[in-house]
Amino acid sequence: IVCPDAGEVRVRIALMASNSEHPYGTEDGARNKALEQCLQVLQDAKNDSEQFAALLLVTKVVKAGEIDAGTRRRIFDAIGFSFPNRLLVTKESPHGCPSQIFRALGMTLLACFSTNPELVTHPQILNKIPIFNEIISSEMDTGADVATFTSMIDDCYQCLHAISAHPQGQRHLVTQGTVSALCQAYLNQSHGHEQALCLLVSLLIAMENKCWKTCKLDLLKVLIKLSEQFATEEDNRKFKLCNVLQHFLPAVPILTEDPSLTACLKNFHTGLFSILSSKLSISQRDPALKLAGLLLTVYGSDWILAENTETRSKFLALMVNLACVEVRICLEDPDLDAANSKPDVITACYSIIEFGMMVCVLGDKVCLTEAESNQLVQIMVEAFGAVIGYFKQVTEEQLWSPFLFASVRILGAWMAEETYALRQEICDVLPFLIRYAQMLFECPIKSDDLDNQVKGLSLADSSEATTWPKDALRFLLPGFCHLSAEDIPRRILISHGFHVLLLRYFTQQWEVFSSSQNSLILPDDAEMSLRTACGIFLNLVVTEPALIRQEECFSSLLSLLMESLQSLLYSQRHLILAANFTTLGLMMSRILAGTPVLQGTTVSRGFFRGTIHFLSKAHTTQLEEVVDRTQIVVTERYQEAWEQISELWFLGMQAFGSCIPLLPWLPQSVIESEWLSDIFDLLSKASPVTVEFDLVAAFQCVLTELAKNSKPCKDIILLNNGEEKANLYGMSALGQCLC
Repeated sequence: IVCPDAGEVRVRIALMASNSEHPYGTEDGARNKALEQCLQVLQDAKNDSEQFAALLLVTKVVKAGEIDAGTRRRIFDAIGFSFPNRLLVTKESPHGCPSQIFRALGMTLLACFSTNPELVTHPQILNKIPIFNEIISSEMDTGADVATFTSMIDDCYQCLHAISAHPQGQRHLVTQGTVSALCQAYLNQSHGHEQALCLLVSLLIAMENKCWKTCKLDLLKVLIKLSEQFATEEDNRKFKLCNVLQHFLPAVPILTEDPSLTACLKNFHTGLFSILSSKLSISQRDPALKLAGLLLTVYGSDWILAENTETRSKFLALMVNLACVEVRICLEDPDLDAANSKPDVITACYSIIEFGMMVCVLGDKVCLTEAESNQLVQIMVEAFGAVIGYFKQVTEEQLWSPFLFASVRILGAWMAEETYALRQEICDVLPFLIRYAQMLFECPIKSDDLDNQVKGLSLADSSEATTWPKDALRFLLPGFCHLSAEDIPRRILISHGFHVLLLRYFTQQWEVFSSSQNSLILPDDAEMSLRTACGIFLNLVVTEPALIRQEECFSSLLSLLMESLQSLLYSQRHLILAANFTTLGLMMSRILAGTPVLQGTTVSRGFFRGTIHFLSKAHTTQLEEVVDRTQIVVTERYQEAWEQISELWFLGMQAFGSCIPLLPWLPQSVIESEWLSDIFDLLSKASPVTVEFDLVAAFQCVLTELAKNSKPCKDIILLNNGEEKANLYGMSALGQCLC
C-alpha cells in the first residue's frame, strides 16, 4: 500500500460523503460505465491491497457533487464493514506515513457510512461506539500528524452526531459510556470540545434522568466548568452559555447536596447579575430570563449567594421587575405575537413572577422591606393586568395552546395569594376561566407535541416523563375558594354553573384518589383538589342555603360524602380530608335534612357514626405535673394536623348540634356510640380553669341539643352529673335545659 494513496483515498471519501444530491451519470455514460467496473473490482478484491486500490479507483472516477444517495449506498455495500473494521484495529503504518493513517481511513469510511440513515443504526456502526469514545477523549501522541489526528476526531463526531439523531442510537450512546467520554473531551478542551458540548446537550434533552443517573460525577465536573466560564466570560459566549446551562442544570437540586458545589451556584448568580444589570438586546435578555426562571424553580432563592442581604434583595427585585416588564411588552402588543413566537421566555418569566409572589408572602425571611414588597406587588399587578388582557383576545384556535394553560395557571397562583388587587378585572374574566376549565375537563386531549411544549412550565416536572396536566381547575380552585366567599364573584361563579362543574370535577378526583388509596404512591394533587373543592362548597353552603336546597347536584354531593367518609376515618395520612368531608357533610345535612337520603337510611346512619368518631377522638386529658392539675388536650393523632383542621372540628361540632333536632333518629346513634360518656369523662378529669372557652361552648352546643330533643340522652347526662358539670364549666344553656 502506497502511503500517499491512503491519504488521498481518505480525502476523496470524505468529499464523496459530503456532496449534495446531484444525479450522477445522466449525461456521461462513459463515466457511469467506469464506475460500474470499479464497483465490480471492489467487490471482487481478494485482499486488502486490492480493495485499497479499487477504492482509490472509485474515488477518482466519482467527482464530488456528482453522486446521489443511491449510488453512494451501492459504493458502501461494495466496500462492506470488514475492510474498515480491519483498518480501525491496525496500529502500524507504512514507513514515512503519519501514525494511525489506516485508523483514520477506517474512521473516514465509517463517517461516510453514517451519512446513510439506514446504516447509522446498523450493529456494525453501533458496536464502534467504544472506539469513538476512546478517540474523542484521547490526547495526541508526541510527533503525531496533527491533520490526521484532528480529522479522525472530526469523523468520530460526525458518527456520534448521526447516531444521536435516532432514539435507538441515543440509548446506545448513554449505555456505552459516550456521556463520560464527551465530558472528558470537554474538560480537556481538546479538539472538537464544542462538538462534545453540543452532543451532551442533545443527550441531556433526550435522556436527562438516565444521563445523570449513570454519569453524575462527570456531568457535575462539566457543569462546574461551565459555571466558571459563565461567571468570567464577557463576550457573546456568555449568552450562549445561558442556553447551554438551561439543559445542563439537573431538575433536582443536587448542587445543594455537597457544600463544595455551592461555588457553582455562586457562579450562576455572578453571571446572571452581570447580564441582567446591563443594557441588553432581546436575543441576550431572553436566554438569561429563561435560565433565571429555571434556577428559581429548582433552587428557590438558595442560588442567589450575594455578598450581603441588601445586594440579594436588589437582585431578587431586579429579576422580578425584568420579568414583569417582559410579560407586559409581550402581551400588551398583539403585533408581537409573543404567545407563538417566544412562549418559553414568557413562561420562564411566569416562574420568576411566581417566585416574586412567594417572596412578598415571606417578607422578612428573604430580607425584603415592606416598601420593597409593596413595590414588587405593584409591578406584578401591572403584569397580571397584561395577562388578563391577553385572555380577552384569545381565539378559539388558541384555546388548546399550552401557553394559554401556563397563563391561566399563573393567574390562578395570583388569585390564591392576592385577594384584592385587580378584583374587578378578575371578575370580568371569570366567565372565560370557567369556560376554559370546563373545556379542558370535558375534552381531554392527548398530544406528545403539546406535552413537549409544556415542559417549559414551572408547574411541570423537568423529566423525561413530563406531560401536560390538562387540568386547569386544579390551579384555579384556590383562587376560586377565596372568590366564593365574596358576594359579587360568587354570584358570577353560580350564574355560570361553576358549582355543577365543580361537583363533576370533585367526583372525578375522588375516583382518582380512592382508586389509588391502596398503592404506595398516592395522588397528592387529587387530595389537595378535593380539600380545596370542599372549601368552596362550604362557602356556598354557608352563604347560599337556598341554592343548596334548589340544585339537585348538592344532594348528589351529600350522598358521595356520606358514602365516602368511612374510608378516610382510620387513615392518619388523610385526616385533613376526613375533616373536610365530615364538616361539609354535617353543614349540608342541616339544610337537606328533609331529603330521603337523611331519613335514617343505612348510608346516613353510617355517615353520622363516622362523624361522631371524628369529633369524639380529637381530645383527651393530660396531667400537668408542674401545677398538679389535669387539662384537656388534642390527642396525639390529631396534633400534627390540628392547625389545619381545628376550625373544621369546631364548625363540625356546631353543625352536629344543629342536626339533632332535625333528625329524630340521630340521638340514638349518639347513645350507641357512648360519646356522651366520653365527653363527661373528659369534663370530670379536667380542671375547669384549664379548659378553653371555645371547647366548652362546642361541648355545650351538642349536649344542650341532645338534652332538649331526647329524653334518653337527657337521662344519661343527668346520670353523669350533668347539672354539676354545667355549673362548673359555665354552661348556662345546658343547665337551664336540665332544670
